[in-house]
Amino acid sequence: MTKISPVVEMKMPMEAVLPVSADVSFASNSFPKYKLGPNHQILEEPIEENQDPLLKEVIEQEASHLSEQHKRLSVRDLASKFDKNLTAAVQLSNEAKLREVASLEGHVLLKKLRDALESLRSRLAGKNKEDVEKAISMVEALAVKLTQKEGELIQEKFEVKKLLNFLKQASEDAKKLVNQERSFSCAEIESARAVVLRIGEALEEQENASQASKTQDVDELVEEVQEARRIRLLHQPSKVMAMEHELRALRDQIREKSIFSIKLQKELTISKRSEENKYCLYKLHGSETLGSCLRVQPCSEEVPPISKCSFQWFRLSSEGSWREAISGANRSVYASDPLDVGRVLQVDIVSNGKKLTTSTGPIQPVAGLGSHVETLLRKSNSEFNVVISQMNGQDHSSHSVHAFHVGKMRIKLSRGWITKAREIYSPAMQLCGVRSDASNAAKAVFWQARKGLSFVLTFESERERNAAIMVARKYALDCNVVLVGPDDLV
Repeated sequence: MTKISPVVEMKMPMEAVLPVSADVSFASNSFPKYKLGPNHQILEEPIEENQDPLLKEVIEQEASHLSEQHKRLSVRDLASKFDKNLTAAVQLSNEAKLREVASLEGHVLLKKLRDALESLRSRLAGKNKEDVEKAISMVEALAVKLTQKEGELIQEKFEVKKLLNFLKQASEDAKKLVNQERSFSCAEIESARAVVLRIGEALEEQENASQASKTQDVDELVEEVQEARRIRLLHQPSKVMAMEHELRALRDQIREKSIFSIKLQKELTISKRSEENKYCLYKLHGSETLGSCLRVQPCSEEVPPISKCSFQWFRLSSEGSWREAISGANRSVYASDPLDVGRVLQVDIVSNGKKLTTSTGPIQPVAGLGSHVETLLRKSNSEFNVVISQMNGQDHSSHSVHAFHVGKMRIKLSRGWITKAREIYSPAMQLCGVRSDASNAAKAVFWQARKGLSFVLTFESERERNAAIMVARKYALDCNVVLVGPDDLV
C-alpha cells in the first residue's frame, strides 16, 4: 500500500514585497556579492573592477609631496601650490558629503529590505522560511558593515576638514609672505636705483673734474712751450745753462750741509755721552755696529771688579720712548743682533746695592750686508758652515764642521748624510745671537729647533752669522712665523 502525502503549495502575493523608490543612488553600479564564512560570518567578495584610491592615502601622498618640494619651490610657486591643494581639499570634502548621502540612502534601503523580508518570513514555512531568515541575517550583517564604513567616513571627513583648514592657513601665510617679499624687492630695487643714480652723478663729476684738469694741464703746457720758444727766439741759451749750474751748486751745498749736520749731531751725542760717563764708574767698550761685541769695563781701579757685579741689557727705541729687557743677556759682554739695528742698547749694572746705567748710540748696520742678504734670498736654499758649540745647554765635544741649511720652508742641520735636526718654521722655533760672554759671541747663534732641542752654532764670520739670521727671519715671516730670541718683543 502506497502512502501519498499531500503537497501543500503556497503562492506569495506580489503585494508583500515593498517597493523601492527610484531616486535612490548607489555607490556602485552593481550590488555587492556576499558569501557565508565560518560561524555564519558574512564575507564580501572582492570586486574585480578598478577602485579609486582611498581619501586617506590621497591626503598622505599630497602631504609627502608637499614636504619634499617646499624647499625648492619659490614663494610664488608655493602659494600657487597651496591654492591648488586647497581646491583639491574642497573637492575631497564634497566627495565625502556625497558618500555620506549615499551611506544614508543605503541605510534606508537596507531597512526597507529587512522589513520586506520580515513580512515575507511570517508568511512562509519550512525551507523557504530558513532561506528568508538567512537573508535577514545577511542584511543585518550588511547594516553593521555599513555602520563601520560610516565611522571610517566620519574620520576621513574630520581629516579632510583639518587638512582644509591647514591649507587655508598656509595659503594665507604664503600670500602674506609673497606680499612681504614683493615689498622688500621693491625697496631693494628703489635703493639700487638710488645707488645707480649716485654713481652716475659721481662719474659725471669725475669726468668734469678730469676734463677741467686736462684743460688746465694743456694750458700750462702751452705756456711752458711758448716760454721756451720765446727764450729760443731771443737766443739766450746761456741763461738756461746758468740756471742749471746754480741748481747744481745749490744741491751740492745742501748735501754738504746735511753731511756736516749729521757729523755735528754725532759729535754732540758723543760729547753728551762722555759728559755723562765722566761721573760713571763703568763704560762700554766696542764698536756700535752690527756684528761687534760690547763689553762693560771699569773706569778706575777703585770701583768693584766686573766679577762682583750683575748686569741686565736692554733694547731701547731710537727716541727712547720704550725699553725692552733682552732675555738671557745678563753678562758683561753682549754681541748685537740684527734686531738691534737702529736701536739703542742700555745696560743696568748693580754693584754694592747701587744701580748704574750706561747706554750706546743707535746700532749702525754693516756696509754690504744688505746686498749680500738680497743675493742669498734669490736662492731657494742657503748653506753655511758651522761648528756645534753646545747642544741642549751642554758643551759639545766634537768640533767637526756641519752644514746649516736655511730654506724657504725649513731649517736643517746636517753633517754629510747624517741629519742632526730638520724642522719647519713654527712658533716653537727660536733663532738669535748668543747672549753670553763667550770669546766668539759675535759669530755664534742660539737655535731652538723645537722644544727640548737647542744648539749653539759658531759661524765662520760675523757677516755669515748675521746673514743667516736675517735670511731665516725673512723666510719665517713669509710663513707667518716671527723668528726671534727667547721672550723678544717685535
